[in-house]
Amino acid sequence: MENAGTPVIEVEDLRVRYRGAGTDAVAGMAFTVAPGEVFGFLGPSGAGKSTVQRILTRLLRGYSGRAAAFGRPLEDWGGDYYERIGVGFELPVAFGKLTAAENLAAVARLYRRPAPPVRDLLEAVDLGGVADRRVEGFSKGMRMRLNLARALVNRPDLLFLDEPTTGQDPVHAAALRELIRDQARRGTTVFLTTHDMTTADRLCDRVAFVVGGSIAAVDSPRAFKLRYGRPGVQVEYRVDGRLDVRQVPLDTLTADSELAELLARGAVETVHTREASLDDVFATVTEARL
Repeated sequence: MENAGTPVIEVEDLRVRYRGAGTDAVAGMAFTVAPGEVFGFLGPSGAGKSTVQRILTRLLRGYSGRAAAFGRPLEDWGGDYYERIGVGFELPVAFGKLTAAENLAAVARLYRRPAPPVRDLLEAVDLGGVADRRVEGFSKGMRMRLNLARALVNRPDLLFLDEPTTGQDPVHAAALRELIRDQARRGTTVFLTTHDMTTADRLCDRVAFVVGGSIAAVDSPRAFKLRYGRPGVQVEYRVDGRLDVRQVPLDTLTADSELAELLARGAVETVHTREASLDDVFATVTEARL
């Protein structure tokens, strides 16, 4: 068994250039992912995210540099690697003529590891009520939730997810984020590829900003927002029926007599911190927007 302190994923000077391309699709990336961490890989289409994910899931072998999982280079792994990982791609794949329960049961038989009860998995992604319905009649959102359940059927140690909240309403998206976070609390490491800053902000322990095949910066969402935000609050208040806004620096907040007067009069309607959003941070760090 690998050392408990060993990163689950280690990447050093990773490079990929597709035939006929003038530049590298992946240009010298380096990062590690710790056990039990939710690691977000954020960037626009064409940034190299999917290429890295294909390397780490051993679907793409033509690369230079080092890529290792569980302390072993990827090229040293055989089929036993897939016993330890779960994969949920953005485009869901299922047997349309089979029911949701039959789909999971069929996939479970491919693994040596004992699967959780199929109906428990379906309940976890809010598909318990349609467990015996054929998947061909499912919406995209339902198929995406089945996709996540399928990725969990072998109780993976490392979970690769690509845009897991695509096609979900806010309630289902929040439930899926909580399910993924619960997997991390149980010790599963999650490698999340997305361009959805809301999901990354609420779910990830750390995020890597990817642009042009390179990593521009890596940090926690909180650290990014504090570093690039402006300490202070934004106050919305109403005077004579007109809504107005004031920006108050944090270091003058308690001494601001005008703000105190507005509060005393009950004129203040909202108070917000002025932390930067992850999208703002991404734009600042990479000079691009998602």
